[in-house]
Amino acid sequence: MRASLREKAIAVCEARIAQRGEGVGLSFYAFFANRNDDPELLMEAATWWISIHRLDHFEKAARIRRMLLDQL
Repeated sequence: MRASLREKAIAVCEARIAQRGEGVGLSFYAFFANRNDDPELLMEAATWWISIHRLDHFEKAARIRRMLLDQL
């Protein structure tokens, strides 16, 4: 995963956790606006989430943040 996407995803996870608490879940779609203006980046996130890590559609933001910080 490219560094810019990793940083954005970490920021999204941290914002969701700050708003709703440690138990909040999210999907990789949370890292993008409602418009699909960068399909390559969306597919990169989907590949990381689905193909590489085989995560469920919704996962705990705290878990995703930890994975991203550990650069998995």
